[in-house]
Amino acid sequence: MNLRLRAALAGLLIAIIALVDWRVDPPISFGFLYLFPILLIGTGAKRWHIVATAILCTVLADVFSPLAFLIQVSLPQDVLVFTSLAGTGLFAYEATRSRRREQENLRRLEREVDARREAEEQLEFLIESSPVAIVTLAGDCLVHRANPAAHRLLGVAVGQLAGRSIRPYIPALGRVPFLDRTAQTFRTEMQCRGERENGDGLLVNVFFSTYNTAMGPRLAALVVDASEELRDREEANLEQLMTGSRILVGAVSHEIRNVCGAIGVIHENLMRNGALKGNKDFEALGALVDTLNRIASLELKQSARNSQVGGIDLAETLDDLRIVLEPYCQEAEIEVRWDIPPSLPPVWADPHSLLQVLLNLIKNSERALAGAKEKRIDISARAETNVVTLRVTDSGPGIPSPEKLFQPFQKGAESTGLGLYLSRAFVRSFHGELRHDPAVAGCSFVIELEVAGAGDADFGGVGKHDAYPAITA
Repeated sequence: MNLRLRAALAGLLIAIIALVDWRVDPPISFGFLYLFPILLIGTGAKRWHIVATAILCTVLADVFSPLAFLIQVSLPQDVLVFTSLAGTGLFAYEATRSRRREQENLRRLEREVDARREAEEQLEFLIESSPVAIVTLAGDCLVHRANPAAHRLLGVAVGQLAGRSIRPYIPALGRVPFLDRTAQTFRTEMQCRGERENGDGLLVNVFFSTYNTAMGPRLAALVVDASEELRDREEANLEQLMTGSRILVGAVSHEIRNVCGAIGVIHENLMRNGALKGNKDFEALGALVDTLNRIASLELKQSARNSQVGGIDLAETLDDLRIVLEPYCQEAEIEVRWDIPPSLPPVWADPHSLLQVLLNLIKNSERALAGAKEKRIDISARAETNVVTLRVTDSGPGIPSPEKLFQPFQKGAESTGLGLYLSRAFVRSFHGELRHDPAVAGCSFVIELEVAGAGDADFGGVGKHDAYPAITA
């Protein structure tokens, strides 16, 4: 019932009571009947409406009272009537408001319960259908709950993990201190060894957190099998090692072929001179040099033929470089500036080898910037007609002897001094070029890569560049 209907009905009741009080002859006051319209008003009106109605009813009860009006008697009676009527109306008002508030709270609670039940059902479905093993542990590292994926991962029949200790399966989780032993909470991850029910070992990535409940401390863990990832990583590392070894052998074989060619020229000159003609040792030396030259040439062809090259998305490789590079440069307080166009054409390259080359150039720049006042590395890319150019420039002191660059086993170089030598061999293995640009301040290296589809992609034979041209300064 809305407020207007209540007010109309209360007004009608007041009029009827006043009329009865006025017209009935017996000297009886019907003022107590005003409690009914006051109760009706109190269930929907505001406080001042109730007070105004109580005043009106008090005045009507006094006016139509059959008793004579004496101020000494009537005034206390009017105060009592007003207080009773107003108090009754306000009580009805507060009772109604309280009831409405309780109903609203009940409806809100029901909505929250329904929402919580729906969320729990969705979460339950997500946990049960998740391919990731999800485990919760109670005190003493006992499994409180585990989803089917956890049972499959650990090789246990579904429903048999609850109540078992996690230590035989994932010992590292059994060493995590619970909240009953330390106030510190954990939100972290780790990679550790585990064991299945049948004794097979496995490598797992564990993402876990500790928390407290009314039933005691708990630990929740997501367990991901990393065994396949380990195998893929090791196979990729082996493939990368073999690829690098082939390129290194090819580059060294080329140098050996150059040396053998020079020795062959000297041998032919001595043969024409005739001074050593008929000398068996001299003839044997010529045969050894010729055999070594053939071996070097054969190894070079195998290396070029086995090169793993294809059209790659250069932007993805540079994104990988950014992920690997930025934490190290932040620790070294080196500013890295990127100038990469939003779109670059695909290029012929091996992404892993190209990433290794870029990391080697940047590590050289990090060492050069160790004592510099301004520490900055600029990495840019430019696309031309058939070539994409990558440039790595640092604000260091520059190269004192640029003519000795790309020579192996240099004096004063760290380790074997093969970094730049191998980097250019890697780039040339997919028909690119790595060079130093002395015209730019600091130290600047340029990598030129052919655009995929722009030229001959048959890297097994002779293309635009020889796979291993003379590696000199």
